[in-house]
Parts: sequence; C-alpha cells; structure tokens
Amino acid sequence: MFRTIIKEEFGKGYAVLFEEKWPAWIAGIVIALISLGIFLWNSPLGITGGYQNWGNWMLYYLIPGFSKPEHTPWQHTLSLTNIGLFVGALASALLSRQFKFRPAPPIEYAKGVIGGVLMGTGSALASGCNVGAFYTGVGMLSIGGYSMMIGLCIGAFIGLKVLLWEMEHIPAKPVSAKPKTEVAGSSVNWTKVQQVIGAMILFAIVGAFYGFAAAGKTRDGGLLFFGLLLGLVFHRSRFCFVRAFRDPFMTGESEMIKAIALSLLVYGFGSALIKWSYIQPPDMGVVQPFWIGTLVGGAVFGIGMVLAGGCGTSTLWRAGEGHIKLMITMVTFAITNALADQIKDKTQLAAKLGSKIFMPDILSWQIAMPVFLAILLVWVILADWNEKTEKLVIF
Repeated sequence: MFRTIIKEEFGKGYAVLFEEKWPAWIAGIVIALISLGIFLWNSPLGITGGYQNWGNWMLYYLIPGFSKPEHTPWQHTLSLTNIGLFVGALASALLSRQFKFRPAPPIEYAKGVIGGVLMGTGSALASGCNVGAFYTGVGMLSIGGYSMMIGLCIGAFIGLKVLLWEMEHIPAKPVSAKPKTEVAGSSVNWTKVQQVIGAMILFAIVGAFYGFAAAGKTRDGGLLFFGLLLGLVFHRSRFCFVRAFRDPFMTGESEMIKAIALSLLVYGFGSALIKWSYIQPPDMGVVQPFWIGTLVGGAVFGIGMVLAGGCGTSTLWRAGEGHIKLMITMVTFAITNALADQIKDKTQLAAKLGSKIFMPDILSWQIAMPVFLAILLVWVILADWNEKTEKLVIF
C-alpha cells in the first residue's frame, strides 16, 4: 500500500515536471531568479560570448593560421552556461519523451543558415543577442537595452514580410523523411530508454559540478549547473523571445510579452538591489552600445531570428530537442559572430556604434526605477491593445 502511494505521488510529480507544459509567466519568474543567481555568482547572464568562443574554435580548426582561442569551451564562462542550457534542454526532452531528430524541407535549412549569419552579425554589432543586449541590457538598466528592443521589433517586422513573400512565391514542400523513434523488430522500449538517458545526463551535470569544485573551479561548475536549470525551464515552458517580437505582428498574441515583462520586472528590481547596495559594481553588465549598434544590430538580429525560428536561447534549447535546422543555425551563428567581432575590432567600428550608458548615471536611482517600470507597463499595455484590435497584425 505504502509503495503504491509513493509510486502514484512520484508519477504525479513527474508529470508536472516533465509532461505538462509550464506556464510562461512562472517560467519568466524562474528565469529571472536564475539570472540573478548567475549575476551574484559571477556576472550577468550572456549567451553570445559562448557562441563566439565556439566559433573561434571552429575557425581555428578550419582556417590555417587563425589564432588559437585563449579559453577552451570548458574554461570559458559563457560557453559553460550555453553548454548547460543545451544539455539541460536535451535532458528535459529525453525525460519528457519528446526528443527526436526533426528534419526540415531544404528551404528551411537555407533559412537556418541565413538566419544564423544575420544573428551572428547583429549580435556582434549590438554586443549581445536577445539575451545579452536586450534582456540583460534592460535588466541591468542599460539604455542600450531599449534601443535593442526597438531594433528587434523592426527586424521581426521585416522578417515576417520576408516570410509572407516566401509564402506567396515559393510553394512549400513537405519533408520526405519521417523521423523514427523505434527500431523495427527491436524489443527495446525506446520511451523508457529516453527517460533513463535523460536522468543520466542530469546526474552527470551534477557530478560535473562536484568535479569542477574538487578541481578548485567551483565558479565554472556553478555556471554549467545554472545553464542546466535554464535549459530545463526554457524547454518545459517553451519560453521563446522570438514570439515576443514576432507574434504581435503575426497573430497579435501578447502572452510572451507579458511573461518577459514580468521576468524583466523581477530581474531589473533584483539587479537594482544588488547594484545599489554595491554587492556588484553598478556598471556591470552595461556593455550595449547606445544607439546605433543596438538599433541596427537588433534589426539585423531580429530578421535572422524570425527566418531561423530561434534566437540566442531558443536556438540552443530547440537544437537540444532535435531540430536539425536549429543545429545548423547554431553553427552559422557561432562562426559568423566570431568573424564579425574580429572585423569590428580590426576596423575600430566599435567606437562608432555608440556609448555604454547606465540609466541611473543620468537619471539617478530614484528616477531610473520608476522609468524602468513605466516602460514595461507601456509595452504590456500596447501589446494588450494590439491583441484586442490587431492593428499591428500584418498576416
């Protein structure tokens, strides 16, 4: 009897964690709390730097004479978070029995490549992607975060126009190959195998954290573990920044905007508490160039994320659940960002893209925080108005 009760309760808990979709607003709060944990642990949440590290290593092996990166992916702090996010999404997909390799029509692969190139270029100009330049930028009270926000809106609008043109002029072709989840004639229960592999991955990351700590690199192990938590949350909730900028023009839906605004509310006030009390330096995380770099970079990135169907984070977690198109995007994003960043440094373009401005430095803390709150409220109100009126919908 006791064993039956335990089994039933475990089953209910497992269903809540790995079978039912998590509400976006709860995910937004959890993502903000994890991001604040990363901020206290080391530095603000960033994604592009990890892609760039991977891209530099790819170029090192592909191009003779290309300089060897200083840090391996296992030594680079942002790379570790990205690895954790990817692996966390993979583990979540396996535990929820949702992992499978998902092919796409040839044109989608082309869009994945183009999207990755545009995202890599845009994130180099903006010194970050939808996370580092927008989410963390706004959360760290950087004015550049708001010009990135506007740029992403412009890019999403243009990207949807491109998709509309594609729908009108290029007929869609179905995927010919069907992904197989079981081997014909095999007695292996692949559903159970997925769950076992997913559980093993989770335990492996926890073990890796202890391994890093034993080697005197607790910080690195912690970042890997934080990334794992982010991957789990992003996958289980289908939390997607692309939707926040694409959906207002495509369907008018405002759910993701409200979830991200709530997340930013927690993240922004949490970071203000940390900075205002000097636990971390006030200007930490303020790296986004205002206004040319983030506006233009955001627009270029926004077009790319709509074409690819994934941003900096959703590319990672969707690749983790088996989307081949997003795996291709992940590689092209990494290589392009590494190249574009080197070009930016060699041409001294960075100095022309704008300045790094910390909002309280020009407004004071007492005024900056109400302004921060007011902008979020205006964003939500505008999104809610558009959902009811569909005035901005172009589909």
